[in-house]
Amino acid sequence: MTIGLAPARFGLPASAVDDDLSVLRLIRSRRVGPTTFHRLIAEHGSARAALDALPGIAAQSGIADYAVCPEGVAAAELAAGRRAGARLIRHDSADYPDSLRQIDGAPAILWVRGDPAWLSRDVMAVIGARNASSLGLRMARGMAAGLGEAGFTVAAGLARGVDTAAHAAALPTGTIAVMAGGVDVIYPAENADLATRIAECGVLVSEQPPGTEPAARHFPTRNRIVSGLSQGVVVIEAAQRSGTLITARNALDQGREVMAVPGHPMDARAAGCNALIRDGATLVRSAADVADALAQTRPLPAPVVMAAPDPLPPPPRDQGGPIQLESRILQRLSPSPTEENDLIRDLGVPAATASAVILSLELQGRVTRLAGGRLALS
Repeated sequence: MTIGLAPARFGLPASAVDDDLSVLRLIRSRRVGPTTFHRLIAEHGSARAALDALPGIAAQSGIADYAVCPEGVAAAELAAGRRAGARLIRHDSADYPDSLRQIDGAPAILWVRGDPAWLSRDVMAVIGARNASSLGLRMARGMAAGLGEAGFTVAAGLARGVDTAAHAAALPTGTIAVMAGGVDVIYPAENADLATRIAECGVLVSEQPPGTEPAARHFPTRNRIVSGLSQGVVVIEAAQRSGTLITARNALDQGREVMAVPGHPMDARAAGCNALIRDGATLVRSAADVADALAQTRPLPAPVVMAAPDPLPPPPRDQGGPIQLESRILQRLSPSPTEENDLIRDLGVPAATASAVILSLELQGRVTRLAGGRLALS
């Protein structure tokens, strides 16, 4: 369905004539995505008027028997949001972040758990590989903590690896988790405790209805929100073809700063970051580098001081036996040296258990032990 873009009508803004039910019915109607939603609002002046016009527009486009989203479906979504303790923020609300409103195809609505004020602060995204190395996880923690101390709110996608490390480190200064599914559907499940803490010390946000299980098609749309909320993105470990690079491309398209932490040229997890730097992204090694780069084009935010949250519970102990532990160790190592003590701490297993498996990998020729208690992939 193609809808021509006409000038917006003057008069009352949509917020003065629409209610949440009408806005939800419009964005949840068949073949109405964010871009079409905004075109319909611009042409018809309100969601209610657009709903009335939609069947006729669809008929002119050759779509027979078109029906808009029923009131009952939208009402059920509102009820699900209330049960989840979430709040609906519409595109025409004062709480909707200006940075996100400026992007093409901005979400028509956002469901949030937590304080929506975090969405309108100075935000930097810290993103990277799910199968991050121990060095990558350490970099993510240091980068997020440093950005928080510098006054930034750290945004990421609540994924495993770099995202999880960045969110956890930024809890004392506030963090934004943009979710692919509903704000009440935590993925991955092991981040349930972390998500609860984020709702207390920051905000969870999604454009999907509460109760929605994340699907593959949701992650690229989630990524555009991560970058759209942010002044820029910092990439820490990313394969040459990955969702992380999709977010970086979104950031470039949205006029955001793109920065990357370099990695070892033989580590596939660093290929994306190294390619970004080759193509013009700013090379950064710390939060100070990020601040210096932004200071050339944008004023730096004032630091945010918050009470320190209670510590997160320790990561679960390994239950998968030596074979799974071997895989986890290999995922965290790269050709660059990693401190063995840091690796064992990241694994969350007894030192004796980890040391036995590391020795086995060393005997297999898959891991090399270096001077100073360091390990690297052979």
